[in-house]
Amino acid sequence: MRTVETSGKTVEEATQKALEDLGVSAEHALVEIITESSPGLFGIIGSKQARVRVTEKMSPEHYLSEFLQTVITHMGIAGQVEPVVTDENLRFNINGQRMGMLIGKRGQTLNALQYLLNVAYHKKFPGEGHRVILDVEDYREKREQTLRNLAINLANKAIHFRKEVVLEPMNPQERRIIHTTLQDNASVGTYSQGEEPYRKVVIAPK
Repeated sequence: MRTVETSGKTVEEATQKALEDLGVSAEHALVEIITESSPGLFGIIGSKQARVRVTEKMSPEHYLSEFLQTVITHMGIAGQVEPVVTDENLRFNINGQRMGMLIGKRGQTLNALQYLLNVAYHKKFPGEGHRVILDVEDYREKREQTLRNLAINLANKAIHFRKEVVLEPMNPQERRIIHTTLQDNASVGTYSQGEEPYRKVVIAPK
């Protein structure tokens, strides 16, 4: 974290100088007043400028990027972490070599890392409300499209045979994709059954 000390006629002026030097806004900084300004005698003799110490706050995306980089380095994997911030999500995508190790079978390792990232986020920033999503070389986007196609195909199967179709166990995020894909299908309904981590989606003809 970067820290600068600046002086000014007032605390506000000194603080603004420091913020400009750091290139951050006030909400991303911690301000410590070292000395208050003093006008002195007749506003001239013994006057003192205000002095402040301003420290840049580490943003959630910066903190989590460093956290994630440390984790994959200890795993012996060389990868580049790219954060993308939106109003609702903190999304991190990792690119590099041997990315299959970070994904794991059907994304199990990726999901475990995402859970770890969420734990670190909520512990460090308890008041923040972003959803943290971890991806590796856009695996989740590709997986989502695969699940959407699967949902449509299995829905057609359920309609054709007039029989419920039970999918393999999925995590909550993947189950949500199945439910969302078929929510406007007038011929089938979906529900989940079982206990985590073996909870499954059932596609039932109406």
